[in-house]
Amino acid sequence: MSEDETIVRIAARGDGVTADGRHAALAAPGDRLRADGSVARGPRHVEPPCRHFPECGGCQLQHLDDAAYAEFLTGRIAGALAQHGLTAEIRAPILSPPRTRRRATLHAERRGRQVHLGFTEQASHRLIDVQQCEVLDPWLFSLLQPLRGLLASHLPPSRRVNVHLALTDQGPDVLVEGLVTDSLKAVEAVTAFAMRHALGRLSVDDGMGPEARWEPDPVTVTFGGIAVPFPAASFLQATPEGEAALVASVREAVGGAKTIADLFAGLGTFTFAMDAKAKVYAGEGARDAILSLKAAAGRGLRQVFAEHRDLFRRPLTAKELDLFDAVILDPPRAGAKEQAVELAASKAPVIAYVSCNPATFARDAEALVKGGYRLDWVQPVGQFRWSTHAELAARFSR
Repeated sequence: MSEDETIVRIAARGDGVTADGRHAALAAPGDRLRADGSVARGPRHVEPPCRHFPECGGCQLQHLDDAAYAEFLTGRIAGALAQHGLTAEIRAPILSPPRTRRRATLHAERRGRQVHLGFTEQASHRLIDVQQCEVLDPWLFSLLQPLRGLLASHLPPSRRVNVHLALTDQGPDVLVEGLVTDSLKAVEAVTAFAMRHALGRLSVDDGMGPEARWEPDPVTVTFGGIAVPFPAASFLQATPEGEAALVASVREAVGGAKTIADLFAGLGTFTFAMDAKAKVYAGEGARDAILSLKAAAGRGLRQVFAEHRDLFRRPLTAKELDLFDAVILDPPRAGAKEQAVELAASKAPVIAYVSCNPATFARDAEALVKGGYRLDWVQPVGQFRWSTHAELAARFSR
């Protein structure tokens, strides 16, 4: 390479790429890649807001302005679809604001007398002791320093534990995974900590499953006005804004459907977002989640049939799917390959597909399109701010 080249796009893992395919770390569109491999910043390259960037693995794209970040999300989805011969209307991405993450898993370990708590370095097990975070909700971030103090008294040397944080209706929910607190002194310290910091719940998992050490009121999260019991470390959309964007897209996709199947329903994010008059089948493989959904539906007098069902091993059949006016699909990162095959053979008029992985979404989309569906539109959602993680909602119709 004898001349400067312009960075034209961002690759899936966050590197800048030139027109002829050369990669440069921490480059933004419009930057110039010099002959010596250095990068000259362009107008879309901004100063990262966090002192820990780029070492902390929580963010990969803080050096992009919002427009470039939105283009990255759109490009990831368009590229994944193109690999399967598909095109669609891709709407403008909806980005969650900074400091709105309401759930996260951090790690803690002892280093001498101090406890380090934070995220691991990108592509490494090295722990970054987070003193600043531009993605976490301030209420959750405010707990990090007190948690270091608590763990300093009870975390043995040479052990790393996981700390799960979530915001619930009752306040922060904290689960420390891998910590043993079997002495009276430790139990009293944990309880006092929870009271002092107004936690909704504090649980400890010493290897036998989460055990609540402090929960003055049953912990819930609310979807569509329905309070749902929240098992410790359960899945929750990362930001309220991201959840709202996905819910709005799903509601638009299903329209006025009267009978709806919500597959991989989780705690009921989309089940309870549907019209209260609609009849909803909710299928979910996680036992605790589906029991919470079922209990909440009963108390809310909603017309919901909840089934504990492994949709990978036992997807709804095409004949079963034919009974519904619309189907909602929200699988994990692996996608819904087996369920997509049955959907492609069904007569369900509309599918609302929510995905956290453009690659598996595009694979499943190809199966649906080959089965006679049309991919009407895709709505990208950037709720994992400044990360390479791309989410979306899409509508398929017959």
